[in-house]
Order: sequence, then structure tokens, then C-alpha cells
Amino acid sequence: MEENKTKAEHPGYSGIVDHRKVEDQSRTVGKIALALSHVQKEIKGAQVNAKNPFFKNNYADLYQVINSCKDILSKYEIAFVQSNRFREGIFLIVTKLIHSSGEWFSSEIAMPIPKNATPQQIGSLQTYGRRYGLSSMVGIAQFDDDADASSQRR
Repeated sequence: MEENKTKAEHPGYSGIVDHRKVEDQSRTVGKIALALSHVQKEIKGAQVNAKNPFFKNNYADLYQVINSCKDILSKYEIAFVQSNRFREGIFLIVTKLIHSSGEWFSSEIAMPIPKNATPQQIGSLQTYGRRYGLSSMVGIAQFDDDADASSQRR
């Protein structure tokens, strides 16, 4: 990404020079940070609802992760957008949180693509990256009621 524009190149220049090369947040973040703190106070987590047959572990799938936060994010005027792109041969999953004020946070997860990967494998990588990207940006933990119940029985 190129450096932010200077006064001469940017109409409405505020006098603040911002020399970040990679932009992962808006110049100000006070409003989105406050809204996100309210979101994190209300999020209960994502219910584990799927099983990985290869590793034999349980996890909350992408649908569950999205459902655990979308209404609460919306309540505090935060939208999320997820996309993918390639940069220098690396497959990236991008998650962006955008507040109604115009402030935003963004994060990228690099996903290694195996040689000769099928479209289904790439789709799985994308789903995995979206699940972890959104979970980490919003602060979503996975929980398993069965595991909690079994540990209390001991």
C-alpha cells in the first residue's frame, strides 16, 4: 500500500501527517473502540457445533461465529466485511470492522495454499480464515456446554 497522501494531494487535509505503510485502522478509533467495548461486554461466545473428522476435535463453524456477534455488532453500529486477496503470492483473508462514524479496524490472515489445491480446499481455507479473523477481531471465544458439564461431573 502506498504512503498516505500529503497536504497538497489530499483535499480537506487536517494538518496531521500519517506515514503508515500498512493501514490497519482509521486515523482515529475512539468511537469504534468504545462501541467494540460494549459489543465485547455482551458477546457470550460461539457455541461449538461441528466436528473436524480429521483432527477429531469440536469447533464453532463460521455460521455459528457470525450468529454469535452480528446482532450485537449491529446494535452498536458496527458492520463487518470479509474478503480475500493475493499479495506477493500469499492468499490473505481480510476482516474489516466499520463503525457508523467512519472509523474502522482491519486485520489480515495469511493462508498457505497447498500446491495443486482444489477449489474446495481453497474454499475451506477461506472459511477457516474468516472464522478465525472475525473471532479474533471481535473477541469471540468458543464454548462447549458438553465439555463444561462433563468437567463438573468429576
